[in-house]
Amino acid sequence: MQQQQQRKQQEKLKRSNIAKIISSSFVAIFYLAIIIIFSYSSSLTSSPHATNNYAYAITQQNQKGDLSLSTLIHQGSPYFGDPSAPITIIDFSDFQCYLCARYVKATEPLINQSYIQTGKAALIFKHLPNRGFDSMDAALAAQCINDQGKFWQFHNMLYDNQKPIDSGWVSKDNLKMFASQIVGLNMQQFEVCFDSKKYKDFIESDLTLGSSFGFQDTPSFIIVNSKDGSNPEILKGAHPFPSFKAIIDKKLEEMRNSS
Repeated sequence: MQQQQQRKQQEKLKRSNIAKIISSSFVAIFYLAIIIIFSYSSSLTSSPHATNNYAYAITQQNQKGDLSLSTLIHQGSPYFGDPSAPITIIDFSDFQCYLCARYVKATEPLINQSYIQTGKAALIFKHLPNRGFDSMDAALAAQCINDQGKFWQFHNMLYDNQKPIDSGWVSKDNLKMFASQIVGLNMQQFEVCFDSKKYKDFIESDLTLGSSFGFQDTPSFIIVNSKDGSNPEILKGAHPFPSFKAIIDKKLEEMRNSS
């Protein structure tokens, strides 16, 4: 009799424990469900693919800035060509980049002949000095020389004399030596600008702009409608002339059809 009562008590205790386990499991599942729902809702809110993707796109566009030719020139970016040209080619480069030198020597002359000299396109230079430690000084020197309207002479001189990355060829002393070879350059004005790192913030803003487009390698290019910087097309790498020709001709044709 006593054993029977003990068995009943044990069964009752077992059922109670099972009920507690089931109850605890339901509670855990309930809270887990809440966490999952909250996490999913948060991901929708922050995701660029969610219902607020329009606002996200506008924010990203604002971060990338105004790419119109007039704005880029006004901000102080070196340019080459007619300021009223319908197409703008924005070149993100590093003076220590050997692929940039290859593009400058093999492709840029063809772009110049076919599109810049004919008034169809203008070229903007943006600094992306990320190939080596000496790249920033080369960019600073070039931007200072742009103050005196001789950027492209210095640009070509550096690429013509390019040596291995961080081998000392664009040390501060060598950059001043290169600058001294430019006829008509006011060296005192250049050295004050260069030694004070006048354009450090400007070049860092070019780096930020390049990063906003995901540029890590040089050269990289954005080809846009000059008037408002719209319809950007991106080329990463030292592409041959036909790659540029295809994009520029397509944009010019679209403009003709829309006018």
